[in-house]
Amino acid sequence: MTPDADDGGAHADADTHAGHGHPGQHDPPHGGTAHTQHDAHAGHSPDMFRDKFWLSLILTVPVVIWSAHVQEILGYRAPAFPGSAWIGPALGTAIFFYGGLVFLRGAWRELSDRLPGMMTLISLAITVAFLFSWVVQLRLLDADALWWELATLVTIMLLGHWVEMRSINQAQGALQELAKLLPDTATRITDGGEETVAVGDLRDGDLVLVRPGEAVPADGIVRKGGSDVNEAMITGESRPVKKQEGDEVIAATINGEGSLRVEVTGTGEHTKLSGIMRLVADAQQSKSRAQHLADRAARLLTGVAIVSGVLTLVVWQLVGAPIDFSIVRVVTVLVIACPHALGLAVPLVVAISTTLGARNGLLVRDRRGLEEARNLDTVIFDKTGTLTLGEFRVVAMSVAEGSSEEDALSIAAGVESESEHPIARGIVKTAEDRGITIPSADGFRAITGKGVAATVDGTEYHMGGPALLTAEEVEVPPTLREAAEAAAERGQAAIYLVQAGKALAVFAVADAIREESREAIQALHERGIEVVMLTGDAQAVADAVARELGIDVVFAEVLPEDKASKVQDLQRQGKKVAMVGDGVNDAPALATADIGIAIGAGADVAVEAGHIVLVRSDPRDIPRIVTLSRATYRKMVQNLWWAAGYNIVAIPLAAGVLAAWGILLTPAVGAVLMSASTVIVAANAQLLKRTKL
Repeated sequence: MTPDADDGGAHADADTHAGHGHPGQHDPPHGGTAHTQHDAHAGHSPDMFRDKFWLSLILTVPVVIWSAHVQEILGYRAPAFPGSAWIGPALGTAIFFYGGLVFLRGAWRELSDRLPGMMTLISLAITVAFLFSWVVQLRLLDADALWWELATLVTIMLLGHWVEMRSINQAQGALQELAKLLPDTATRITDGGEETVAVGDLRDGDLVLVRPGEAVPADGIVRKGGSDVNEAMITGESRPVKKQEGDEVIAATINGEGSLRVEVTGTGEHTKLSGIMRLVADAQQSKSRAQHLADRAARLLTGVAIVSGVLTLVVWQLVGAPIDFSIVRVVTVLVIACPHALGLAVPLVVAISTTLGARNGLLVRDRRGLEEARNLDTVIFDKTGTLTLGEFRVVAMSVAEGSSEEDALSIAAGVESESEHPIARGIVKTAEDRGITIPSADGFRAITGKGVAATVDGTEYHMGGPALLTAEEVEVPPTLREAAEAAAERGQAAIYLVQAGKALAVFAVADAIREESREAIQALHERGIEVVMLTGDAQAVADAVARELGIDVVFAEVLPEDKASKVQDLQRQGKKVAMVGDGVNDAPALATADIGIAIGAGADVAVEAGHIVLVRSDPRDIPRIVTLSRATYRKMVQNLWWAAGYNIVAIPLAAGVLAAWGILLTPAVGAVLMSASTVIVAANAQLLKRTKL
């Protein structure tokens, strides 16, 4: 909707990007501001409600002071002067049009959409009070005008909406903070030297200099230098990540103490930051089942309020009550029944849970996925790249008597250092990961079909598998042979280090299990969730991984096109299934599962296959999703019960069922109670931020 100029919509987002001059770099996608969450507030801002509240409050004070009704109740006499009788009508009218116009316009939008709601009820209440007061003021009816009730009602409603809008904006602050992360300028390196340019002027292929402490201006690849980069604001990873030549860096992350030269690969809408912002904005706009329930309940309550108002008027007139008394009862019913808290109950929880997830590396693409996660009883993991690194590593080793594991691995890495074979790279990477010095090797050569050879520190060594042992009649100690046989049973490659016809060590090389996988599976088991592994690997390899991690069910030798059918098999057993995969090869299975969780989002945050994307590619985030889902659902239910349940008592009380006992609510008190219920719902939703994931 287009914001009305008088509503202050023009400055709804004006302060969000102050100081950032390059369009497209910082604007939240899809207009991701607070009003997208709460349709009744399209085009509104907290500042607008704040300004209207304070001016209306100033105008309300004299209306209350010079009200004959208030003077009678409190037993005082306000100063009289020519025209003092018109203070109420004049200022009340000003308050109605200045403070109440925002509600009238909101009601017009609701009625135009044929979805009457809270704005309709508020507008109906203040319009009835306004018209009735003028009828009395013009002496067309002998009754008491409702000027002070009208003024206080509008003012309190503005206060309630100001509080509400601030709550929603604070919940969605993560989007606005993300938008501020990018620097305004960057240092571009050209043939002529360095130049300072606006970030919006960067293009793919540009080379930029990122000095210590600066924010990375665009996605890119490190071409020179090394440093530790703080990626916490993007990935949720608390520890700085070491970056060196060839590594990717993400726009808006903070460089450490080193200097980096980065080739730009993504700018503007094509950065991972923008992708994350799009996902967060989309998730906050997507509606869950609970939201649809709240919307239906709000529309139902609107109808109930209008019917209750009509019945209140009819009943009080039938029992002979004065018309002004009956009108006050109607206005109070309409105000107190306003489904304001109900309309806020779910959207605010949605905004908070989505931003809480984003701050912890959980990007929610579809709210329904997060909502359903609380009911999960089965999680399927794709093995390669999810539970494992997707890269070879030395997962076990055995050395001959008189040798040390560190020395053997050092020599083996030196021999393999010039080989491009994946297993060779895995041995070298294992030595690097363990901080072992890799010696230089001379005379590297391949032994066709058997392995490789090279000279390290003047001694020639051979590396290879069983074919090398046979060809060179290598002597293998029993301990090494037993270790190799155990590796073969696990489906792992056994690579020997040989010198002068004798095996010095054997290395079991396989796709290494992520250290985080054990903790993730344990956490899922603690939540009563069964863990299934799905892989195209051989049964022996899959069983070895499953035994090490404590996985409950294994599906091995499964073709990619058959993964979705395995998901369906479990669903037919009545299980609520989540599929965890890389979002590309596992897309059919991710789409088939009740909840698709795409892991490995580092390459592209806009993974389309899953409901939820894991920025950190960390399997430990899976149980965190369940925790967030359960906490979110609890807050939704609590808010819905409060927002709807309070009306069961409030509406009859507003209608005057206890009038015989002297208990009557004024419209202003009704507005206070309605606003209080809204504040309670907002405060309860804020408690979700305390959830530890």
